[in-house]
Amino acid sequence: MSLKDRITEDMKAAMRAREADKLTTIRMLLAAVKQKEVDERVVVDDAALIAIVDRLIKQRKDSISQFTAAGRMDLADKESAELPVLEAYLPQRLNAEETQAAVAAIVAELGASNAADMGRVMAAVKAKLAGKAEMAVVSAAVKQALSR
Repeated sequence: MSLKDRITEDMKAAMRAREADKLTTIRMLLAAVKQKEVDERVVVDDAALIAIVDRLIKQRKDSISQFTAAGRMDLADKESAELPVLEAYLPQRLNAEETQAAVAAIVAELGASNAADMGRVMAAVKAKLAGKAEMAVVSAAVKQALSR
């Protein structure tokens, strides 16, 4: 079963269970998927869908920090409730040590040695770890690996 099919089934289950908040979040996710399909005239595969989910999670985290800073806890709580629903569609994330090990292996594979190689390393890391690791953690690991 593809990830898109799983999301559709989860939407139906949320309808049956009358879980309004979960249903709204899933519908928002499917709307983002449909928008990408229409805009780019493609059928979204699992990798592209994971990228969409990742982008929506990043947007939610940014919104939570902005709403908290503005004192709008009602909106921050709404965004916080959407996060676990979206995170359920991501593959298992690598922890910090696994991320650092993967980055170190890629740096060694590319023969990168200084900060000038960061763009090349980030492109390779992004291709290998997309959806598996949070890119902020990956960026920090690349900076650390190249500063040695």
